[in-house]
Amino acid sequence: MGVSDEPTGYRAIPSVAAVIDALAPLDHAIRPELAVALINESLQEARRRIAVGESLTREQILESVQGRLAAMRMHRLARVLNGTGIVIHTNLGRAPVSTETARAMAEAAASAVPLEIEPATNERGGRMREISELVHLLAGSEAVLVVNNNAAAVLLVLASLAGGREVIVSRGEAVEIGGGFRIPDVMRQSGAQLIEVGTTNRTYARDYERAIGPDTAAILKVHPSNFHMTGFIATPATEDLTALGGTHGIPVIEDLGSGALLDSARFGIAHEPTVSESLAAGVSIVTASGDKLLGGPQAGIIAGNRDLVTTIAAHPLARAVRADKTCLAGLAATLRHYLRGDAAERIPVWRMISAALDELQRRADRIIAGVPAPGLMLERVETRSSVGGGALPGQEMPSVGLRLSPMSDSVSADHLARLLRTHRPVALFCRVQHNAVVIDLRTILPEDDATLIDICREVAGRL
Repeated sequence: MGVSDEPTGYRAIPSVAAVIDALAPLDHAIRPELAVALINESLQEARRRIAVGESLTREQILESVQGRLAAMRMHRLARVLNGTGIVIHTNLGRAPVSTETARAMAEAAASAVPLEIEPATNERGGRMREISELVHLLAGSEAVLVVNNNAAAVLLVLASLAGGREVIVSRGEAVEIGGGFRIPDVMRQSGAQLIEVGTTNRTYARDYERAIGPDTAAILKVHPSNFHMTGFIATPATEDLTALGGTHGIPVIEDLGSGALLDSARFGIAHEPTVSESLAAGVSIVTASGDKLLGGPQAGIIAGNRDLVTTIAAHPLARAVRADKTCLAGLAATLRHYLRGDAAERIPVWRMISAALDELQRRADRIIAGVPAPGLMLERVETRSSVGGGALPGQEMPSVGLRLSPMSDSVSADHLARLLRTHRPVALFCRVQHNAVVIDLRTILPEDDATLIDICREVAGRL
């Protein structure tokens, strides 16, 4: 039957039985009655689309049904390689964890663990004991509470320490970060009242002091996260704010965001404030992420003064946002890398940041030699990487990548990138620049080079 003879409109919609015959056999990954329900939904959607004027063929409808059935069989959060050059890529799940951390999380998920019971005494307790001792040793905190992410940590701290009272924030730090997370909105949800001081670009300690009154609950210092200001700017040192807070008996809360425990400057990039530096400067409560520069699972870490942490932990919201056993197991395993001193060698985020250019070049050459691809031209290129995840905005690192160019003019770089993103069982995300695909090797670990070669070979064979 020619294309022009294909039924269109409502006549193109097949029956459920016809769909089953066309797509048979339906495999055991989805129960037959659920497959029929999904087919019915797909056919109803086709009717709605035709009703508003779309022209669908039977083949298109069958492809749509087949796509939905395939999606039900496939795990969406399947493994991908991050060739974007963004080390902490929020859309790709932020920080990959170390092998040891992944193993600890899997073991905790698959078995019973002494989460809230002390083995020696058989009495309830101990949920935060391990993490508290590790962070105390590594960063000098008196106590720690772990929640499910840093946004929850900030909300919980404000709700428990400043609900119904005033919190002073620099106007330049009343920021919005990814996902519409705005400090003024969080403040409002917590029940605290935002008192802005200073100007967008210049705030002094005296601005905070003038705003302190009988209803002041805290001073809040906020990491700018996804942006930075240069030029005519001023901000008080953390020590100046903690001295001011001490004089007036007001706690100073600092949202650090990235959760760094290593000095990033040792790897040739700008210094990112660390948890230990903030606590040493006298900050009462520090909040930080577990899944950014710390390099562990998603978590919000609340560290600092023991009495304040106890108050925070007693708030009703604390139970709603607390971390589960897999998060705590993974966070503890990650912190032990810092305890042993092997974080730069074992935690993927720091491995990527510290990767040497000459080694990246050697890897690029080996990969090019391993991909004989007649339809695809591969060449080594210089590129730039960034940390991402709201850490060190504007900072870039020199890097090395692969440029993949289709040999045929009929194949676009966008089409090639889509083939890489949808490759199975492992996909590859990259950048498109000047009608070519660029894969930054800094954000792909060396042990994944063989997988990268396989992906490039298979995709090249489909061009």
